[in-house]
Amino acid sequence: MDYKEENNKDTVMINRKLPLIPLRGLTVFPYMVLHFDVGRERSINALEEAMVNDQMVFLASQKEVEINLPTPNDFYQVGTVSKIKQMLKLPGDTIRVLVEGITRGRIKGVIQEEPYFMVEVEEEHHSMEVKRDRNTEALMRSTLEAFEQYIEVSNKISPEIFLTVSEIEIPGRLADTIAANIALKQSQKQEILEAFDPRDRLETLYKILLEEIEILEIEQKINNRVKKQINKVQKEYYLREQLKAIQKELGEDETVVEEVDEYRQKLKKLKLPKEINEKIEREIDRLLKLSPSSAETGVIRNYVDWVLGLPWNKETKDKLDLKESAKILDEDHYGLEKVKERILEYLAIRQLAKSMKGPILCLVGPPGVGKTSIAKSIARALNRKFVRMSLGGVRDEAEIRGHRRTYVGAIPGRIISAMRQVGSNNPVFLLDEIDKLASDFRGDPAAALLEVLDPEQNNSFTDHYLEIPFNLSRVMFVTTANSLDTIPRPLLDRMEVIRIAGYTEEEKLNIAQKYLLPKQIKEHGLKESQLQISEKAVRDITNYYTRESGVRNLERQIANVCRKTAKRIIEEKAKLVRINPGNLKKYLGNPIFRYELANQKDEVGIVRGLAWTPVGGDTLSIEVTPMEGTGKLVLTGQLGDVMKESAKAGISYIRSRTEKFEINKNFHSTLDIHIHIPEGAIPKDGPSAGIAMATAVISALTNVQVYKDIAMTGEITLRGRVLPIGGVKEKVLAARRAGIKKVLLPIGNEKDMDDIPENIKKKMEFVLVEHMDEVLDHALKRGDKNEN
Repeated sequence: MDYKEENNKDTVMINRKLPLIPLRGLTVFPYMVLHFDVGRERSINALEEAMVNDQMVFLASQKEVEINLPTPNDFYQVGTVSKIKQMLKLPGDTIRVLVEGITRGRIKGVIQEEPYFMVEVEEEHHSMEVKRDRNTEALMRSTLEAFEQYIEVSNKISPEIFLTVSEIEIPGRLADTIAANIALKQSQKQEILEAFDPRDRLETLYKILLEEIEILEIEQKINNRVKKQINKVQKEYYLREQLKAIQKELGEDETVVEEVDEYRQKLKKLKLPKEINEKIEREIDRLLKLSPSSAETGVIRNYVDWVLGLPWNKETKDKLDLKESAKILDEDHYGLEKVKERILEYLAIRQLAKSMKGPILCLVGPPGVGKTSIAKSIARALNRKFVRMSLGGVRDEAEIRGHRRTYVGAIPGRIISAMRQVGSNNPVFLLDEIDKLASDFRGDPAAALLEVLDPEQNNSFTDHYLEIPFNLSRVMFVTTANSLDTIPRPLLDRMEVIRIAGYTEEEKLNIAQKYLLPKQIKEHGLKESQLQISEKAVRDITNYYTRESGVRNLERQIANVCRKTAKRIIEEKAKLVRINPGNLKKYLGNPIFRYELANQKDEVGIVRGLAWTPVGGDTLSIEVTPMEGTGKLVLTGQLGDVMKESAKAGISYIRSRTEKFEINKNFHSTLDIHIHIPEGAIPKDGPSAGIAMATAVISALTNVQVYKDIAMTGEITLRGRVLPIGGVKEKVLAARRAGIKKVLLPIGNEKDMDDIPENIKKKMEFVLVEHMDEVLDHALKRGDKNEN
């Protein structure tokens, strides 16, 4: 033991060499007696060394508890010089040691690490700790008061300890004793241990005590609050158990309370608006008041299940990537540029205005053009869920709005049912065949749809069954129709109409090659390497086996080819089947349609008219035959009122121009005129055959032939003016399918020429006419009268 020079008259610095034991999660203070277990080999060796000499050992805490083989850098430099009071060997090579802390010490250097740590320690001895001046006395009293408050708040220290501590008069010993009896972090204990000056030690301890008291008070407040909540829950549980016991004695179902609890938890999670929440709570409370055997209990239970099952706050996140969405739309559909552009516009606006209401799109077009599949593609492009509701034949208003709960077996309408089924409040909702709604004594479903499809009202759509508003404004509604004529005007006014005309031959070819053929090959279990259909064969299927605006029948014919191909592969073990115009008849039979004109030559009294139908454009062969008679006008071929009026207007126009046409002015009283449109079983109507019928009558009366490769459409007035009509693109496509080379259109339809594909414009001649004289100039073969 070496004595160093004294720093002052109260302090003596002593250097000594001592074996060291690193402690894990434990700090020993001077004047502290405690026991701990020693199991590490180097620590046991240090114990043995200490017992051989003067039983003195140096105890230092490890910085990290997890380290099993510490190095000199892994334990603190300040520790406690302690004396071993007792040792007890335990099973498993573990020794329990009782030690007493003597004084603080600082490691000056590590002498050896094996087989145990031997360190040189500088320990500080105070001959008399610190003089009890006023500052020190005040600090001691404050620390004692804080310790007393700590004992009261923590409830973990015996009050007798405070009596023992309060008798200590030495400042440093007071701080060490208090620190040894309170629960502190390792770092806090080490901070107190490293304070060699007694006054600094007291200040550090006092500061830590105040922090701990504040934390303990907060913990106590939290515990009290939690305890109150637990007491409330326990009280409710006790009351419910009593209620169960009462219900059991009365023979009632005890599961009602559990069911009500489950309902309340679900309602709480939904976070509904206050008025809706209160209404549902009232219904849930009624379950407890009613007898389980009551019929109304089932009604309430069903109602609450419906309300809690709706997607009030559940929604899918939109995919607002325009490029990716455009790619998806192009993958699913060929052409349809206007529809795709409208969807991409909606996506662009969604990126700028997050709270935009869902649009109501109405896709109008003939069957088979892909209206329903477009809605599915919209949902895929937006990353939304898809739900479909067919309106064809719906005639009951309750189908839309639901039944009131006063009816037996009442259920919500199909709108709310679909929203619950899809599980999202912002799906793409397809209302299919909206033009085929009906109505009867049970109400008008079209009128009920007004609220659903009005962006200003559907944010609070109220179903008769629910009787609470449900927000439909985030839903993107898409409706489909073949014709706008049967859709009520108020309902049509709420929708944005997008027309989808039929496809051209080129478009059908691309659709067949890119979409229909790969789809049918996959569905029929074939491989693309097993079936090849030439481009010319696809064109022949389009022209000779289908006559439609869409591609539905084209897909059926391709499926027919695939079926026969599959049979051939199985029966003949063929590896590859090639379909070309030469062997197409073998697979599909004789051609169903003729692509060329119905009239093979220029004839008198026969004119090709153009008409629009709900299933696309069509051509009408109008035949006129004058006969001796009394001036009767005979119309056959299932003509509607509008076409009959057009025919009469044409006759009146001709009578006013008999001199110009070199017609007997008394023809109306000496001749019967028979106007016939073949395919009489098919009803025909519309204001587009006026000029065609007038031309056919003039040709028959003047005995002048009409060109076979010309077709026309337009309404006629009594003065001979040609009025514009609708469905220009569909009619032009029908003319193209029939092999027409020249089409006469009203000059008022000049704006519709933009909708006609460029490849059609190149292959056909279009003439815009304003007056009947221009029609006759282009249609009749002047100077070539027949001699019949």
